Amino acid sequence: MIIDDIRDSYKTIFESYGKPSLEEHIQKIIELDAFLPYSSTFFCITNTQDLTFEYISKNMAACLGLNADEMKSKGMRHFWSRMHPDDLELWLQALNELMGFTLKEIRIEDRDRMSYTWNYRFKNGQEEYVNIIQNTTPLEFDSAHKPIIGLAHYTVLAPQIKMPICASAKLLNVNSEYETVYFNNFSQKLLSDGISNRERDIIRLLVLNHSSKAIGDKLGISSNTVDTHRRNILKKLNISSTGELIGMLKMNNSLI
Repeated sequence: MIIDDIRDSYKTIFESYGKPSLEEHIQKIIELDAFLPYSSTFFCITNTQDLTFEYISKNMAACLGLNADEMKSKGMRHFWSRMHPDDLELWLQALNELMGFTLKEIRIEDRDRMSYTWNYRFKNGQEEYVNIIQNTTPLEFDSAHKPIIGLAHYTVLAPQIKMPICASAKLLNVNSEYETVYFNNFSQKLLSDGISNRERDIIRLLVLNHSSKAIGDKLGISSNTVDTHRRNILKKLNISSTGELIGMLKMNNSLI
């Protein structure tokens, strides 16, 4: 998608907000991407309806050694597959609690002024895990007030830095200042019934959209055993159903 196509595609989104400053900000970032210096950050425009990247800035290659065109063609599930498996369940908990907090505590008319931040480890093009801090701002919502378009900034830090998995939410207040309204350190929430290595494998394959039978074939266990693990996972993550788990991933994709 070239710059003019992006501008046209998102014109109605920006008009719906009636915020020309936001439109100008996004357009200028995209237009200037070709001229911005290489740095430790890159940005994407994400689409939660079809789990795709609408745009990936050139700095992804410099930051991660990954090809932006390949990432766009494979979509968000491929991106998720490169996350560190030990961070995956905490990431799911963080996204679930951020969304729950937003739906419960943030008024509908304020949700377009929210900004969300979380972190995780990610496998780069050299097959090494690095730290990523992700900050995402929802840009567009559907009729159910679920975010469907998001602007995500990613900052890549050295793997030697030990970072707990944290998540925060900020609200742009009436003084045009971001106010922290939610923060949680999920690495401190080490439950006695923590996720097992087998359950980590199953979560990873569920994220990649594999069925119980396919997961069983890959792990050498029966589909019934996989279903038992799935029920245990849902209980530990405080999620009511596998459908809700997958739905949560789609719901939170624009925050990704």
